[in-house]
Amino acid sequence: QVQLVEPGGGSVQAGGSLRLTCAASRRTFSRYAVGWFRQAPGKEREFAAAISWSGGSTYYADSVKGRFTVSRDNAKNTVYLQMNSLKPEDTAVYYCAAGPAPLVAQAAYDYWGQGTQVTVSS
Repeated sequence: QVQLVEPGGGSVQAGGSLRLTCAASRRTFSRYAVGWFRQAPGKEREFAAAISWSGGSTYYADSVKGRFTVSRDNAKNTVYLQMNSLKPEDTAVYYCAAGPAPLVAQAAYDYWGQGTQVTVSS
């Protein structure tokens, strides 16, 4: 079992930045790919970004490409999502998830965090 915790959410004005953190309970976290997903009010949860276990490959949804950066520090069992140039439409609950490969499909991930709220005001 891998438990994931996501501190780092909050509120920011449009154009601002936030960094989300996904911290894992076990050192085996370094063997997992990690995905970031988000769910806006009244909408389905959607893929935002993902990173391979080594950090060598990253993937982004078109809606966040060029503004969000996913990275990881395996020595600290932590994955980060740096979010810049935030827009009101980025408002959502953000979840990190761990799985064997950095895929878009939610079903590919075995472990999920509890989610953290990000609110972007105009």
